[in-house]
Amino acid sequence: MSLAPRLDLRQSQSLVMTPQLQQAIKLLALSNLEIETFIAEELERNPLLDAGGGDDDGPSEPMGEAEAFEPRDGPADASELILGGGEASGEAALDVDLATEAFHHDSASDMIGGLDGSLGLNGASGGASEDGPDLDSLGSGELSLADHLLAQAGSTVAGPDLFIAQHLIDQIDECGYLTVPLREIAERLGVSLARVEAVLGVIQTFDPTGVGARDLAECLALQAKEADRYDPCMARLIDNLELVARGDLGRLRRICNVDDEDLADMIRELRSYDPKPGCRYGGDPVPAVTPDLFVARRGAGWMVEINAATLPRLLVNRAYYAEVSSGKQDKASKAWLTDMLASANWLVKALDQRQRTIIKVASEIVKQQEGFFLKGVAHLRPLTLRQVADAIEMHESTVSRVTSNKYLSCARGLFELKYFFTSAIQSADGGEAVSAEAVKSAIKSLIAAEDPKKILSDDTLVELLNAKGFDIARRTVAKYREAMGIGSSVQRRRQKALEGAG
Repeated sequence: MSLAPRLDLRQSQSLVMTPQLQQAIKLLALSNLEIETFIAEELERNPLLDAGGGDDDGPSEPMGEAEAFEPRDGPADASELILGGGEASGEAALDVDLATEAFHHDSASDMIGGLDGSLGLNGASGGASEDGPDLDSLGSGELSLADHLLAQAGSTVAGPDLFIAQHLIDQIDECGYLTVPLREIAERLGVSLARVEAVLGVIQTFDPTGVGARDLAECLALQAKEADRYDPCMARLIDNLELVARGDLGRLRRICNVDDEDLADMIRELRSYDPKPGCRYGGDPVPAVTPDLFVARRGAGWMVEINAATLPRLLVNRAYYAEVSSGKQDKASKAWLTDMLASANWLVKALDQRQRTIIKVASEIVKQQEGFFLKGVAHLRPLTLRQVADAIEMHESTVSRVTSNKYLSCARGLFELKYFFTSAIQSADGGEAVSAEAVKSAIKSLIAAEDPKKILSDDTLVELLNAKGFDIARRTVAKYREAMGIGSSVQRRRQKALEGAG
């Protein structure tokens, strides 16, 4: 075997991912709010970019923001799409399967990071309620629990005890529970355990009642003492919360030595207490989900529109470019200015193409799931990424990126685009398959309407679902029920018994 050096000429094909193409693909997976942050960074970096409305220096053609489609024979039939504008160039370049194509990287800047389209692939996610999120409750600037407790400690204790109280308050979580053992705190501060317990006893008198407890039983006991209901019977009831959870009323009556009426009154009192007293104060507000798309009924069809309120209009300031380029420049400055102009033009085109692609995918989803938008979740059809990709002649990975981290707002609430992609359940009568979400909705409706004296078992649910035309196994019913957080028939029977006692 010869080990001499030699030269070989080989020919191969590869797709070169330029930084611009990487950027355009990355933009597809970003939500509108993430795009807004990205644009703000680009505005700082590129002086030739402007965020504005009606400047003459910007591109003359309007950005594609909405599309509508109407059925030929009424609202029940999906029909051809009436596009709101022509397709921009470069759409095929964005429609790339990164998992199967071989890419050539000629420099470190060409390496792709985070563009695998894997975000948000955890299946369907639930939509919001009919009324949508309560925006008025957000950003109210509530006082945090720690601040509320520190204010009370400052007016109640002083000196070294105040220092101990401040340390204890730091160890209280957002639910109001002390999360660190007292002995550990005593050793850390170099004080006696009895003194730490005494300061904790003071904190446990603070508002909200129950704060500073070390477990649920102590939290409920503190609230019972505040309400002057902590007698020996209530103490025994609180010491046996596991029996309350199981609904074992017979053992509770014997342990507490009370009759049915007194036990019902004690359970009613116990249920009125707050198991997480600290949650009413402070904590980080739940961020509102801003829709990326709006879907509304328009005559016999539907209007699908990008949420332009979260997308600043990006323009290329050609007047500024002409002014700067007309002056005296060295070679490096001229090259930099040319690069900034090319980058600005490409970004505007990439954002325009992103909007058109999102609208195209969302419009096909609305076409496929028109029954849901008209009649509700029971009419949600089985749908896969490949079905949408084949219908709009794009790759499945492109559809996956477009539907990741994006939300659609319609008359029925706020839904993630991934919500509309569900698995299929075969029909019992051999008809068209139905969506798994429709089956979940049917299970939830049957359980909500069940007689408290005749709780439906999983086998009974299977029979009722078969009667409705759903060919589904018992293990699938159990899986869907558990996924929705609904207990078994035994757990529901005990819960109904407790509610009846309360």
